Amino acid sequence: MRDCAVERRCATAMLAVQDPGVQRTRQHGSQSRGTQGLMMLTLWDILKPKPKPRTVQKSPGGRDARPTVRVASKAKAPTSRAAAEYLRVEREMLARYGVRVRKWRSHTSGVAWEITYRDGSISRLIESPRPRGPVSAAIFLHEIGHHAIGFRRYKPRCLEEYHAWRFALDEMERQGLNITPRVRKRVRDALQYAIAKAQRRGLRTVPPEVAACIAEQDRLLAQPVSASKSASIKASGSNG
Repeated sequence: MRDCAVERRCATAMLAVQDPGVQRTRQHGSQSRGTQGLMMLTLWDILKPKPKPRTVQKSPGGRDARPTVRVASKAKAPTSRAAAEYLRVEREMLARYGVRVRKWRSHTSGVAWEITYRDGSISRLIESPRPRGPVSAAIFLHEIGHHAIGFRRYKPRCLEEYHAWRFALDEMERQGLNITPRVRKRVRDALQYAIAKAQRRGLRTVPPEVAACIAEQDRLLAQPVSASKSASIKASGSNG
């Protein structure tokens, strides 16, 4: 009698269920009789709530659906007068030309492009370093310049690069930003690289305004720093 009572109490606290996995195995192989194929589960295993299924939100489909374009986060509150000035220029230029920043890059390089949708609307995007100093501001304004002058407006490509850099330099002067020798060296090196790339693609004659701008940067770089800071960068050619 005592053994029967113990068995009944154990049955209320633990259940034996047959493992379906073992049952499938048993259909394809042999299995000895006894407790094999049984799995002991506590009452908590039976009564605990099942996890809710994950729901996945699908974006609206269709051929006319626009791709998702992530935009860089907003800038933090400036902590100095110079930071506030660069932030002012950043916001002003993005708003003026309707440009969004796809990503703020941590290195000194940038890219500008636009997306035209079937309804005729255009998304203007850039990636560049955030303007926090003269060089990063020049690169940022250069990418803005591509949108300001328009894509595929000037040929060869080195001429388009020249007009984008001219836009950046002129805008830095207009905004009262410091054009340092590092900025001038960056402009000169970028234009020389653009010319070399165009020559590899068959360019025979360098546009005169591009050559004049490179010579102007060399002349300003050869001057003392104080004179170079106050000198105006004016090369022949239009602003686009």
